[in-house]
Amino acid sequence: MQEKHDYQVVINIEEQYSIWRAGRELPAGWRGEGFVGSKDDCLTHIDKVWTDMRPLSAR
Repeated sequence: MQEKHDYQVVINIEEQYSIWRAGRELPAGWRGEGFVGSKDDCLTHIDKVWTDMRPLSAR
């Protein structure tokens, strides 16, 4: 049986997105973006909001 966990969408200073298990300490340079849900829901959210994959410094 697969265990289900909540994830949060995180973003770094270069405005690159990722997901991180909710409730765990974030790695240096990342902050919560505000969206929490299942892994699939978080990835769907990222697909909607991350429209320019280039790092901020390259835009």
